[in-house]
Amino acid sequence: MAEVRIRPLENGPVEVSGAILMVDPAGQAAAPSDSPIYLCRCGQSAEKPFCDGTHKTCGFRAPGWTRMSSKG
Repeated sequence: MAEVRIRPLENGPVEVSGAILMVDPAGQAAAPSDSPIYLCRCGQSAEKPFCDGTHKTCGFRAPGWTRMSSKG
């Protein structure tokens, strides 16, 4: 199985790539995808959980990846 990569983009969404299996709230799985998907971090997307680019116009600012603290 391919490695899954999760990468928060600076001032933008979270990019998820690799062998992705999307599961809806009812537990229904969609076919795995090798294409990157972009998940909203700004909370303003009309296509949640997916990014629709609204972060570019709503003033969303956040760093990209930062190392998690060892405190959990």
